[in-house]
Amino acid sequence: MKTDDLISLLATGAAPVPTHSVGRRFALALGLGIVGAVLLLVLTHGLRADLAQAMGELIFWVKMAFAGVLALAAYIATERLARPGMRVGGAWAALAAPVLLLWLVAALVLLGADPEQRAGLILGATWNTCPFSIALISLPLFVATFWVMKGLAPTRPAWAGASAGLLAGALAALVYALHCPESGAPFIGIWYVVGIAIPAAVGALLGPRTLRW
Repeated sequence: MKTDDLISLLATGAAPVPTHSVGRRFALALGLGIVGAVLLLVLTHGLRADLAQAMGELIFWVKMAFAGVLALAAYIATERLARPGMRVGGAWAALAAPVLLLWLVAALVLLGADPEQRAGLILGATWNTCPFSIALISLPLFVATFWVMKGLAPTRPAWAGASAGLLAGALAALVYALHCPESGAPFIGIWYVVGIAIPAAVGALLGPRTLRW
């Protein structure tokens, strides 16, 4: 059999996965992943004892908004990378925007602070555990996003894996904010970003091995 004939035979009856079907898969997987992440947070870290009070502070919503907007942009990129022929387009800029905006706010905070306060604003009290806590909490979400991607047809497995890991990390940061006692924009701009980047890097490494089809 000629190569062209074989390709035609394999392609017979093939059709793109409907967008609504992809959306349902992601909704189910991410819903279960978030439940798993919250349970993991409660079991390993616990919720903030002053969570109700913290919800009245602006910085709490800054953390939530940063992680939420990043997760939304990561979802758009991941959903597009899950299907062949789809362009990621402006999703890359949407991924960069919240990080750059947070870094700008962090820089302004540091410039306005006394020199002796700057180290505390950057390191906080949990700089050495925060990134790894976010990475740990991302595990249920990481498994969920890769499960969805595995059932679809990503043609750029490294990018697809990185995007799926980024989505898991951003949602994990959103969940981790329910525990995090830190209140400095410089801290969030460094250590939250590092924590989110860990599952993204792992996803980029695993993508070519697990998402290739």
